[in-house]
Amino acid sequence: MILLVGATGLLGHNVLELLLRQGRRVRCIVREGSSIDSAVTSQAIEGQLDIVTGSILDESLLERCIGGCNEVVNCAGVTDMSHASIDDYRPVNTWLPLKLAELLDAGSGGTLVDVSTANTVEPGTAGHPSDEDSPFDGPFSASLYARSKRESERALMEFAQTHLRTRVVILMPGFMIGPYDCKPSSGKLLLTAYRKPLMAVPAGGKSFIDARDVASAVAGALSNPLVQGRYLTTGKALSLKEFYNEQKAVCGYRQLCLTLPRWLCLWVGGLGDWLEKHGKRNLFTSRNVRQLLVLEYYDDSRARRELGMTCTPLQQSIKDFFDYNER
Repeated sequence: MILLVGATGLLGHNVLELLLRQGRRVRCIVREGSSIDSAVTSQAIEGQLDIVTGSILDESLLERCIGGCNEVVNCAGVTDMSHASIDDYRPVNTWLPLKLAELLDAGSGGTLVDVSTANTVEPGTAGHPSDEDSPFDGPFSASLYARSKRESERALMEFAQTHLRTRVVILMPGFMIGPYDCKPSSGKLLLTAYRKPLMAVPAGGKSFIDARDVASAVAGALSNPLVQGRYLTTGKALSLKEFYNEQKAVCGYRQLCLTLPRWLCLWVGGLGDWLEKHGKRNLFTSRNVRQLLVLEYYDDSRARRELGMTCTPLQQSIKDFFDYNER
C-alpha cells in the first residue's frame, strides 16, 4: 500500500487519480474539513482507497498510517508567500518529509517520493538551463519557502546516505497547472488574467508544467527501484506575458498585456517590506517581487529519461484547468 500525504492539493489529486488507475492501493491522510474530489475517489474499487482524517503533523497518526505501507508519497507543502518567518514553513516543508523517512525506515523500509520545488536551484538561462547539480542561488535563495524546502532536501539526502533500506527520490517541480486545482492554488495566476482586456505583469516568468506530468514522474519513481536523488520536473519556460498570450489564444479572448518597469516592481517590493516590518502580512515583499523579475530555465531531461515523465502540451493544460474550474 502507498501512503499519500497532501492528497487534497493540485498535485495530490492527480497523483491519486493516476495511482488508482494503475490499480495501486492508496491510503490518504486528509485534515478535518478538507476533502478529495469525488471525481477521483469514485474511480477506486472496493478496498483500494483508505482515507484517514487527521493532522499530517500528528506523529502518532503518521506512525499508524505508515504501518503496512512500504511506499510513501509526500505532496504536502506550505506555499503561502506572505509568511514573515521561515519557522512558519518548517513544520510541513522541513520536519514532515524527514519524519516520514524515519518512520518508513523504522518499519520495513521502502521508498519515499518527496515533492520539493525547482526553486532550490538557481533559475538558469536560455543558453545554460539549470540542472540538479546547479547551486541554490539567485533571488530564490532569499525565499523563505524555497529555503525551507532546500533544508528538507539536504536532510533527506543525508538520511538516505546512512539508511540504505529506504530509497529517497526528491522531485523538484516548476509551476504546476492543470485539472483538480480545487482551491485554486497556482490556478490563481490563470484566473487573474482571464478575459481581462488589459493586464500589466512583471518581466519575469515561470517554468510551466502540467500536474499530470509531475504525477507521472511520481509513478515512475515508485516503479523504478534504481532511481534515487533529486529530479527537476519543470516543463516549458515562458515569461508571464508569453504565458498570458497562450492563455488568451486557448480561451478565445482579446487582451493587451504590458510589461511593468523593473523600478516600479522594486518600489512595490520596498512598500511590502515596510508593511511587513509593521506587522502587516503581504505578498509583495522585495524577496517575493525579485522572483517575478527573472525567467526560469531548467533542464528536466533526467526526469523524462529515468522516470518516464510525460509531456502534456501547455495549451491542453490551460484548457483542462478552465474546463475543470468552470464545471
